[in-house]
Amino acid sequence: MTVARKTQRKMDAIDRAGYELARFDVEQIRQMNAMERLELLEAKIVRSARELLNYDHFAVFLLDPKTNKLRLVMSSGLPQEIQDLDLFPEQDGSGISGYVAATGRSYVCYDAQTDERYLPGLVGCRSSVTVPLRVHDTVIGILDVESKDPGQFDEQDRQFAEIFARHTAMALHTLDLLVAERTTTNLSVTDRFEGELAEPLEDLSHEVDWLDGLAKQDPETAKHVEQIRRDLDSIKNRMKDVASGPQTLLGIDKFREDRSADPELQGRRVLVADDHPKIRKIIGEVLTHRGCDVTVCASGQAAIDELEAVGRKDAQPFELVVSDIQMPDRNGYEVFSTVRKHTPGTPVLLMTGFGYDPHHSIVRASQEGLQGVLFKPFEIELLIEQVKLALAVEHAES
Repeated sequence: MTVARKTQRKMDAIDRAGYELARFDVEQIRQMNAMERLELLEAKIVRSARELLNYDHFAVFLLDPKTNKLRLVMSSGLPQEIQDLDLFPEQDGSGISGYVAATGRSYVCYDAQTDERYLPGLVGCRSSVTVPLRVHDTVIGILDVESKDPGQFDEQDRQFAEIFARHTAMALHTLDLLVAERTTTNLSVTDRFEGELAEPLEDLSHEVDWLDGLAKQDPETAKHVEQIRRDLDSIKNRMKDVASGPQTLLGIDKFREDRSADPELQGRRVLVADDHPKIRKIIGEVLTHRGCDVTVCASGQAAIDELEAVGRKDAQPFELVVSDIQMPDRNGYEVFSTVRKHTPGTPVLLMTGFGYDPHHSIVRASQEGLQGVLFKPFEIELLIEQVKLALAVEHAES
């Protein structure tokens, strides 16, 4: 077979892979949450990349605009030392990945042992090709493939990788748009729902006020009228909670009525991390009243500090960690990773609003033993169920 024919066959294969990445069954996607959608896409990307680029190690890093870090979102065969590195889009100091992210230019490393840009100390790689991931004219991350053999990649491989990277970037961007659309739609629907019910609920309130005047002569009737008033207030409060979306939790009224301790949760040490004050206050109070010994953190870094203190034996270990995914300083995966480092057996629950997970923490953590995910706004009872389940698993394993 001629070189031209081989090249054409490779191009045709890349086109088919691109089509496959962009093709999502509507019914299948509709029934998936954000984590399941990304897992589906990751499986497609890893499979296609292996067939097309013939790698030993494969990784996709996306830029986090808040921290300016390159976040690993999917990988295959990647050594742990690379996963733990802090990489930034910079021409010097963050290796080839940082250089490609900073310049937007692809890079072929023919021999890692002699290439000055290749970060020293990393094992298992002798050659690589690294290309930018772009959406329109913006670099959103990098795609990196590596081989254990020197000289495995050439300029033609670079061109193939660039084409495949364009398909990959657009597929990732499409998933982000789907999550953003879902978030916007949910908020819009709850706002409309609240508006439609406001008037009839207000009418009912006036009717209850009228009944209240008649019921003063009959204690039994007055008791029923008061129950109706409480139910109306509860409906209004729950509507506000739903309309608030991921900024609140559901079923708070029921929790406030019953604050009895739960024998299954009595004395269990739990760490809660969420940058939203209302969420962390509610979760902290719920678990405390159920009997847990709760430490509440207002940021990802504060949670990591607590966990590192446990690692140094300066604090008692936690039996469960409940962490938000999207925090300004450190994301949910970083909290999860710290737990795995210092107390590997401790279960972790991650929380996210409407499935929003810009760093793809859920998929990465799920591959490494994440206990569960809560999608805000969730019911308080669901939180209690998940906490009990996680603690039961932790107890059984210990």
